[in-house]
This record gives sequence, structure tokens and C-alpha cells, in this order.
Amino acid sequence: MNIIPPDPRDERTFAIIGAAMEVHRVLGSGFLEVFYRDALAIEFGLRSVPFVTEVPCKIDYKGALLRGHYRMDFICFGAVVVEVKARFATGPAEQAQVLNYLAATGHQCGLLLNFGSSRLEHRRFVLTKPRWPIPGPGNLETGDRQR
Repeated sequence: MNIIPPDPRDERTFAIIGAAMEVHRVLGSGFLEVFYRDALAIEFGLRSVPFVTEVPCKIDYKGALLRGHYRMDFICFGAVVVEVKARFATGPAEQAQVLNYLAATGHQCGLLLNFGSSRLEHRRFVLTKPRWPIPGPGNLETGDRQR
């Protein structure tokens, strides 16, 4: 696992972080996560960033799907997992959540966006080696909304 600063040459993460900065500029900090997710979905639409939201992701264990599932905030451009937080600070637990999403879906790039502080915090993750074999396409379902 690598934590990599945003690459200005990566147009996808640049567009996502730009949309998040606009949401933070308009709303500031102090709201619940749901408001930032909804505002970010609106901003993605205004900027023509393709996304799916509230994407269920099931976990495969030795060929059997486990009963529970993750619900990812966004997958943008069909490839970038985006997790939204509204906390004073994020730490290892939130970082592990993004890495688990990447490992479970087979996606390599993820963003952790935290709207809870006076400045937008964003971290870019690249999963270079999954912790377990990536299951087949049955682990990723269609999200509730697509744009």
C-alpha cells in the first residue's frame, strides 16, 4: 500500500479533488457526512464527472460471498473509489477503510476526502498489491445512482 499525494497529471483525481474543494468552499466544515456526499454528487454532475454512489461491495471468502457488505460513497470514472468523511481528523481506521474497498473491488486508486476541518483534507491511495486474491465481478453491484 502506498499513500501518494495527488498527482496533478492524473486528471481523474484532479477533477474529483477540485469538486470537493468547491463543496468545502461553499459549505465549510461542521455538517454531517450525508450533506457533503449529496453536495459532492451535485458538484460532480455540474462538472460532468461520471460517478456511481452508494455502491454495495460484497466480500468473497474462498469462493463464498459473506453476508455483510460495504457501501462505498462513490466510484468515479468507473475506477476511482471515493470515501467521504466529516471528522475533526482522519487516521488509520479511515485509511484502512479505503484500502479495504480497493482490495475488495480490484480498483487501484482511492481518495479519502475529509470535510470536517477548516481546510479540506484529501489523501490519494494506490493499492499496489492486494492482501487477498481479488474475487470475480460478482463482488461489485450497481450503485443506487449513476451519472
